[in-house]
Amino acid sequence: MTPAGTLLRFALLAALAALAVAASLLHGSSGLGVHDALLALTGGGDETTRSIVLDVRLPRTLAAVGVGSVLALAGVLLQALFRNPLADPYVLGVSGGAAVGALLALIAGAGIVATRSGAFAGAIATIGLVALAGRGGGVTRLLLTGVVVASACGACVSVLLALADNGQLRGMVFWLAGDLGWASDPWTSGLTALAALVLALAFARPLNVLAAGELRAQAVGLDLTLARWAIFLVSAALTSTAVVTAGTVGFVGLVTPHAVRLAFRTGDHRIVAPAAALLGGSFVVAADYAARTIAAPRQLPVGAILALIGAPLFLVLLRSTVSAPRARQ
Repeated sequence: MTPAGTLLRFALLAALAALAVAASLLHGSSGLGVHDALLALTGGGDETTRSIVLDVRLPRTLAAVGVGSVLALAGVLLQALFRNPLADPYVLGVSGGAAVGALLALIAGAGIVATRSGAFAGAIATIGLVALAGRGGGVTRLLLTGVVVASACGACVSVLLALADNGQLRGMVFWLAGDLGWASDPWTSGLTALAALVLALAFARPLNVLAAGELRAQAVGLDLTLARWAIFLVSAALTSTAVVTAGTVGFVGLVTPHAVRLAFRTGDHRIVAPAAALLGGSFVVAADYAARTIAAPRQLPVGAILALIGAPLFLVLLRSTVSAPRARQ
């Protein structure tokens, strides 16, 4: 693709992101007009309007952008690591492991730092387990390992919810389904996404080499052990940040990198990483906007909206990926 075509596609992604953010900020279930919302964003209007826009919509929108970006980048990194377009924090059970770690910390009455640490530990343990158990078995073994690990994490979550205090239970259940209402600190996910994007761009060449295969990586002198552990740690940090902020939001890391590769017709991570981060943020913002408005005044779990979109796409990708080797035989 020509540089002009790449720039045009980036401009379209930026326009899509701006449209999603504008819709999320200016329209909702409260009945505020667009003019009133614009006044509130500039510091005008009455106190109630400013509270709705600045204290409710703005934090959720910023959190949605951050969560979508970190999950998309985690998907990019895991797909480069496993050389598999179906790798994703949710599908491989990494989100479930982070949720188990976070729930353990919450039930123990831990603060936000300990909760984030618990989510990180759960995510890194799950990634390591999937990598070890699924090694050398191709696409089918990797996916089966991820499904088994995700099921085990789901069982652990059910046990933890049964042990939780009744006062915490409803909030935990809604959070696990994907809820950006928990996003009291939206800047964390946004800054994490920015830091991860910088790292992904800085190490785009090693990611390209790693995605090409181990023989190619060894031929150019890439330290495979160091690269794998770096991707493990960064992916776990990204996934745990998203889980603590919004619960187990799925399929973003699967759909967005694949869509970007199709749209830009390239696997170059210098393009895929920033484009996936931009598209992932837009995707989650749009899903959160739909979750807040479809059944207003009730709010739907944003994770459920994303799963309804992502699950059919996953089946299509799985079919095309599994059938491709057979077609070459």
